[in-house]
Amino acid sequence: MGCGTSKVLPEPPKNVHLDLVKKVEPSSGYKTDVCKLFIKGEGDAIKSAIPSPPCYTSPHAEQSEPRKTRVAKYRAKFDPRVTAKYDIKALIGRGSFSRVVRVEHKATKQPYAIKLIETKYREGREVCESELCVLRRVRHTNIIQLIEVFETQERVYMVMELATGGELFDRIIAKGSFTERDATRVLQMVLDGVKYLHTLGITHRDLKPENLLYYHPGMDSKIMITDFGLASARKKGDDCLMKTTCGTPEYIAPEILVRKPYTNSVDMWALGVISYILLSGTMPFEDENRTRLYRQILKGKYSYSGEPWPSVSNLAKDFIDRLLTVDPSDRMTAFQALKHPWVVSMAASSSMKNLHRSISQNLLKRASSRCQSTKSAQSTRSSRSTKSNKSRRVRERELRELNLRYQQQCNG
Repeated sequence: MGCGTSKVLPEPPKNVHLDLVKKVEPSSGYKTDVCKLFIKGEGDAIKSAIPSPPCYTSPHAEQSEPRKTRVAKYRAKFDPRVTAKYDIKALIGRGSFSRVVRVEHKATKQPYAIKLIETKYREGREVCESELCVLRRVRHTNIIQLIEVFETQERVYMVMELATGGELFDRIIAKGSFTERDATRVLQMVLDGVKYLHTLGITHRDLKPENLLYYHPGMDSKIMITDFGLASARKKGDDCLMKTTCGTPEYIAPEILVRKPYTNSVDMWALGVISYILLSGTMPFEDENRTRLYRQILKGKYSYSGEPWPSVSNLAKDFIDRLLTVDPSDRMTAFQALKHPWVVSMAASSSMKNLHRSISQNLLKRASSRCQSTKSAQSTRSSRSTKSNKSRRVRERELRELNLRYQQQCNG
């Protein structure tokens, strides 16, 4: 959803007795793409499947340059092997070291996404190697599929399946009806994918609703797990413990915050958070202050108060409780979660009440609140910048006046 939670690596909270988080600089953060540069004039409503940072291109330069010239220059950046096989259609996302474009296979007319990563930068090369290491090993119906790879000295072109059905919660809001049975069907697909990853020794480490996309807009569409930029792949026999502090704050497991070596159970904690949101449209742990947010997570304290929780079954709440367990050894595995009575029964014995109204209202309220917070933060930064520019202009004027008086004194 718009103004959703961005991928942020946690910062160490201040005034907390536990040394919670080692500060890690994010390798590639994505935010909303404000440029919406389209290769062809195919409409203005194409939503970027991959969030991207603000574009710093001068708007005047964009307006002065004819569209055909811009298109030709953009296509010229692609390796001839890529353009010989694919028609470049639209830029749908951008990151610090990458661009994502929608393309069409010239022979089959099948749409795909190509992720172009600049590997001349060390950070881009590391992200690329990590993602390729995972995607080359996986083949599952609920995981985004890597089709082929083109490599040059400075760039890598990853051709992947294109998910056109939108994000999970956008579909829920548009659907008009959502029950516990619908929730279990969604979670079953995600759990199938996660169980497969864990069997291969792969931990996603950034599971969240924004990374769960529908393959197509149809009602029978499958859900696909995407974005393996933070994933960790372990070969058989390797130490299964991980130590890197990474993820999105609201979904980070307690053991990561206390900098303990952790396992793939961190994905199961994130699925507990997703399940909670899926059934209510609200977050189990949420606070704009990172220190307070991390304290909530460490305590594992959340509640089932407010709508629509009175209408949610005890089986569903038990499922969430067994995932949002602070001790990772007590947390359900993906295999156990798939065997949980709530998932196995497809909520047949639980309430079939339509939870849509409460969920959608809560989701929209949260999105609106986050948008306002973002605008407020941007306004504050803009105000600070204006004040800074104003004070700089005052200082420059004072220096000019002092210099002028000094020259007058010398000449007088």
